[in-house]
Amino acid sequence: MAKVVVIKFRKGSRPYYFSAGRTELKKGQGVVVETARGTEYATVVDPAREVDEKELTAPLKPVLRAATEKDEAAARRCEERRPEAIRVCKEKARERGLDMKIIDCEFAFDGSKVVFYFSAPDRVDFRELVKDLAAVFHIRIELRQIGARDETRLLGGVAPCGRECCCAGCMPEFRKVSIKMAKNQGLSLNPGKISGLCGRLMCCLSYENEYYAEAYKSTPKVGSTVDSPEGAGTVISVNMLKMECKIKIEKDGALLYRDFPIDRLKFRKGGREREQDEEKNSED
Repeated sequence: MAKVVVIKFRKGSRPYYFSAGRTELKKGQGVVVETARGTEYATVVDPAREVDEKELTAPLKPVLRAATEKDEAAARRCEERRPEAIRVCKEKARERGLDMKIIDCEFAFDGSKVVFYFSAPDRVDFRELVKDLAAVFHIRIELRQIGARDETRLLGGVAPCGRECCCAGCMPEFRKVSIKMAKNQGLSLNPGKISGLCGRLMCCLSYENEYYAEAYKSTPKVGSTVDSPEGAGTVISVNMLKMECKIKIEKDGALLYRDFPIDRLKFRKGGREREQDEEKNSED
């Protein structure tokens, strides 16, 4: 068994395992760790616990120490420098006439470099901008172009559901999402209904997709004909959570609308699987 601790370098970032050693660490506590980018400050999101070494994919780097008052002060200074650094970078980019949007910046814990994140519709030649920024900050400068989803992760915001965007709050890694997930869940395919603040498909479409993908195979298609206890009818809608169908039945010259559990209906099985296979083949 290995004693590990889970840390994050910034809000919304991916959690990482580090070896806790003999250090007693609590949730929310600051720590100093060694990474490929050098010494960095991070925050404990899950206190030290024992984990089977078979669950660990690689040798873990150790936590160097619990953050001291000096370390906490250095981390605060880096955070306090961000707003002014972003303002300066925006000003220099504007002076150079560069078509780029400065999103955020991050100072190295030891103050040796600063990384600016930006988005742009095309590739940007920012070599002269780097020289301008180096003349101002007198440290190493890095600029990294990011996509729409990463931009939303860094900026955050309120999603259509009224909660904080998943990517900025509770989802450390982007999940693959596709239009087929929306179809499986019977959602409107209107882009305005299934797109997040980034303009891409909402990440939450993947949360319950496994359930809906299985339920989709065992339900009749909307518009298809089924046999119900009250006679043959046409499927109007399907509720995959309750596993019920609303059926329109023509009887004695009148239209009846009835809700039936899926298991009380008779319809051709396997049609959904063939439909999904055809969609998959068309996408490939």
